[in-house]
Amino acid sequence: MKIYRSFDEINFKEGTVLTVGTFDGVHKGHQLILQRLLEVSKEKQLAGVVLTIDPHPQLVLKKEGRTPIKILTVISERIKLFEKFGLEHLFIIPFTYEFSQTPPDIFVKDYLHRKFNLKKILVGYDHMFGRNREGSSDLLNRMSAELGFSMEKVEPYFDNGMIISSTKIRNSLLNHELDRANGMLGYEYFVDGVVEHGSGRGRALGYPTANIKIPDISKELPAQGIYLVSSMIDGKKTYGMANIGTRPTFSDNDIVLLEVNFLDFDSDLYEKSLSISFLKFIREEKKFSGVDELIKQMDNDKEISQFLIKRFYY
Repeated sequence: MKIYRSFDEINFKEGTVLTVGTFDGVHKGHQLILQRLLEVSKEKQLAGVVLTIDPHPQLVLKKEGRTPIKILTVISERIKLFEKFGLEHLFIIPFTYEFSQTPPDIFVKDYLHRKFNLKKILVGYDHMFGRNREGSSDLLNRMSAELGFSMEKVEPYFDNGMIISSTKIRNSLLNHELDRANGMLGYEYFVDGVVEHGSGRGRALGYPTANIKIPDISKELPAQGIYLVSSMIDGKKTYGMANIGTRPTFSDNDIVLLEVNFLDFDSDLYEKSLSISFLKFIREEKKFSGVDELIKQMDNDKEISQFLIKRFYY
């Protein structure tokens, strides 16, 4: 997959079929658009291009009174997913306040049509774009005749009669509905991070943990609790128990950490980059009366994890 970050890098003489959006999560609805993009690209012999936006517009515009958004995929994770789903060309638009003020007709004419040699555009069922989200499929229809491109609206993806959206996935993750979130994503939700040094308390308890530092504070974590997770380590899928929480048995602060105890694994992981995939929710985090009660619960969590691994993953 070729990645572009400057208009000086692009030259699509044969013309393009493209789609534009944030694509947060690259969920099943997004995947439907990507699949159609690849089909049209092959049928019409056009370059298939996705224009995505980074940072997320809500992180830049920060509307007063609105809680800062947490995103499902930071840009490095989104790139990984686009590549997984077969995309050949990705253009990353650096989103700024100044760019947000671009009128939608100017965006279509000066960016999409002129710079990308646009022949066909695919849009989601509710796609809006340009300054104050004034652009719509109606505008694209009107401009298509003038500029000589065609437009196709891709229907939404339904899950149990409900349209999938990034917002619904975020809400599911925050309500311990991991199976539902993963079902809407079409893959297991994951968090990329780097293993850093911790307090060493886990090792003293008999459950050494990899403490995952998440590079981007805007990344959404699932709700606090204990999860069955997996990660590829040295080319091998390795299962573990993850704790997302504040470690209330030992601390009164509200700093949320992601710690993973990998089962049947005891090698040095410090400074390694890992991708943690969330497979099953086990239980909520709780405060224990002491170390012995905590260890007893962790032993039980391990038994549950091993059962789930045998039941669903072997």
